[in-house]
Amino acid sequence: MQDEMPQFEVVTRRGLLLGGLVAAGGAAAVATSAAAQSMQGHDMSAMAAEPALATDPYAAPPAHGGAHGNMMTVGEVDHAANGFDPSVLLTAWDTGTLSTTADGRVLRTFEVEAVDKEIEIAPGVMFPAWTYNGRVPGPAFRAKEGERLRFVFRNFGSHPHSMHFHGIHSWRMDGVPGAGLINPGEEFVYEFDAKPFGCHLYHCHALPLKRHMHKGMYGAFVIDPDPALHPEFEAVAKSRLLGTPENANWQELVMVMNAFDTNFDGANEFYAVNTVAHAYAVQPVRIEKSRPVRIYLVNVTEFDPINSFHLHANFFDYFDTGTSLTPTLKTVDLIMQCQAQRGILEFSYRDHESGMYMFHAHQAEFTELGWMGMFDVVEA
Repeated sequence: MQDEMPQFEVVTRRGLLLGGLVAAGGAAAVATSAAAQSMQGHDMSAMAAEPALATDPYAAPPAHGGAHGNMMTVGEVDHAANGFDPSVLLTAWDTGTLSTTADGRVLRTFEVEAVDKEIEIAPGVMFPAWTYNGRVPGPAFRAKEGERLRFVFRNFGSHPHSMHFHGIHSWRMDGVPGAGLINPGEEFVYEFDAKPFGCHLYHCHALPLKRHMHKGMYGAFVIDPDPALHPEFEAVAKSRLLGTPENANWQELVMVMNAFDTNFDGANEFYAVNTVAHAYAVQPVRIEKSRPVRIYLVNVTEFDPINSFHLHANFFDYFDTGTSLTPTLKTVDLIMQCQAQRGILEFSYRDHESGMYMFHAHQAEFTELGWMGMFDVVEA
C-alpha cells in the first residue's frame, strides 16, 4: 500500500483574490437593507424604495469601501499592537532636533533604531518585519535644503543593516558595505548636507537587498526647498516649506506604496499604501474641499517592476522626484513608478461636490489585494 501524503494548499495571491470574492458574496448575502442604505453624506431613500437595490452590493457604495464592491479584507487590524496607525502615518513627519554647528549652521539630528518586529498587515495576517523605529514604513524624515543632517543609527536587529539615502553625500555616508553597514549591536552616524530638495527615500542596503527592503526597511525622506535660494519660484518654494503660512494652507500627505510576500515565494500576497491593506478604505482620508492637497508618493514595492497611483474623478499635477518647482506632468490622473521612484502630486477638490472619492493602483490585482482607499471630501 502506498503511503498517503498529507495535502497542503499553497496560498497564492490569486487564491486570495478568489477567497475575497467568496467572502464578499457571503457578506452580501447576510447584509441587511439598513446597512445597504447607510452612506455618509448621501440620501439613500431611493434605494430603500426598491428592495432589489437595497440588497445589491453594486447598487451604491456605503461609506467604507462599498464602492469597491465589497472586494476588501474583513475585520480590523490592531494598530495599537502594531505601534503605528496608517491614518496617523499620513501626516507624521519626523523633523528631528535642532542645534547649531560650530560654524553657525543649522544641524538637524535624527535618532534611528533597527528592530525586528512582527506586524499585522491585514486583519489576522502577521508579517515578520525588520523595521526602522518599530514601524513600516520607517519614519518620514523632513528637513530644509542646506541644513546639516545627522542620523544616529543603532542596530538592535538580528541582521546587518544600514541606511542608504537617495540624495547627495560622500561615499563614506552611502550605507553600503564598508560605508555605514553595521552588525547587530553596533552604531553608525551618517552626516551630510540636505540636498537636493525634493521627495526622496531611504532604505537598508544590506544583502540580499531585495529581502532587506521587502521586510520593511524603507521610508520617505523629504527635503523642502529654501525659498531664498529660488527667488524666481519663491511662492511655490514657500508653499512646500514646512512651518510657513503658505505651507499650512496645504493638506500634505505622505504615502509609501508597498507590498508583502507572506509565504516568501517571490510574489506578493498583499499590497498597500503605508503597509495595512485597505487601510484608507476602512478609514477614509478626510479632505477639506477648500484647501489644496499635496501627496509625497514613494514606491518601494518589491517583486513587481511597476506600481501606480490613479485618482478618481479628478486630475493632478506631478513633480517627478520633487526636484523641480514646476510640474513634470500637468493635468493627469495616473502615474507609474518603478521601485524607488517617487514624486509629488498636487490637486484640489474645490469645484467638486462633497463625497467619497476613490484612489488606487491601476493594476487591478494590486487594488483587489489591498491597494485602494477613499478620500472623504467635506466642506471646511
